[in-house]
Amino acid sequence: MTLLVMLLLILLMVATSFLSGVFGMAGGMILLGVLLAIMPVPIAMVLHAVTQMASNGWRGLLWRRHVRWVAVGAYVVGCLVALLAWSFARYVPGKPVALIVLGVTPFLVHLVPSNLRPNPESIGQGIVYGAICMTLMLLTGVAGPLIDTFFLGGKLERREIVATKAMCQIVGHGVKLAYFGGIIDQAAALDPALAVGAILASMIGTTLAKRFLEATTEKQYRMWASRLIAVIASYYVVYGASLLVVTRG
Repeated sequence: MTLLVMLLLILLMVATSFLSGVFGMAGGMILLGVLLAIMPVPIAMVLHAVTQMASNGWRGLLWRRHVRWVAVGAYVVGCLVALLAWSFARYVPGKPVALIVLGVTPFLVHLVPSNLRPNPESIGQGIVYGAICMTLMLLTGVAGPLIDTFFLGGKLERREIVATKAMCQIVGHGVKLAYFGGIIDQAAALDPALAVGAILASMIGTTLAKRFLEATTEKQYRMWASRLIAVIASYYVVYGASLLVVTRG
C-alpha cells in the first residue's frame, strides 16, 4: 500500500469515526465498504476490527456515565455463543455475499411482529441480538444496521444508545479480531503503521464528535439515524448485487 493511499485511509477513518461519534452508527459500515473494495476480505476484517475497537473504546470512555451495563452483559453472552459456533465452521464469505447480507439485515427487522420489536433493555433479546449480530460481524465484518435498529427500538435516550452500543461493539469487534486475526490467522498481514494510524484517527474523530452529539435533540438524532441506516444499507445491497452479477457474468 502506497503512502498516499494510507494517508487517505486515515483521513477516511477520522471522518467515519466522527460520523459514528455523532450517531453511534454508520461510520463503520462506510469504512468497511471502502476496505473491502481495496483489500482481501480477511485483512479488511482485521484492520476494521482494530479501527472500530479504538473508536468505540474511546467513545465508551467519553460517555461512560451513560452506559447501561445490563444490556452490555446480555449482548456479550450472545456474542460468545456465536463465536463458539462459528469457530468450528471457519467460514469467510466472498465480497458480494458479505455486502448483500450487510445491506439486507436492517430491513428484515421491520418484518418482525410488533410484539417482538427490539428492546435493548430486555436481557433475553440482548442475548439473541448479540448472537445474531456477532454472526453478521463474522460473516460481513459489521452488524451496524441490525444493532443500530435494535438500540433505536427501545426507550434509551441518545447518549445511552451511543455509550451502551459502543461498549457492545468493543466486544463484538474484539471477537472479530480474534476470529480473523487468530483463528483465520491474518493478523500478521496487517501493516503495523497503518494499524497505529487507524487507532489515532479513530480517537480524533470520536473526540471531535462529542460536542455535536450534545447539541443534537432526541428527535433529530432518531430521524437522521434511521435515514442513515436506510441509505447506507440500500447502497450495499445494490453494490453487492452488482459485484455478484459481474462475478457470475
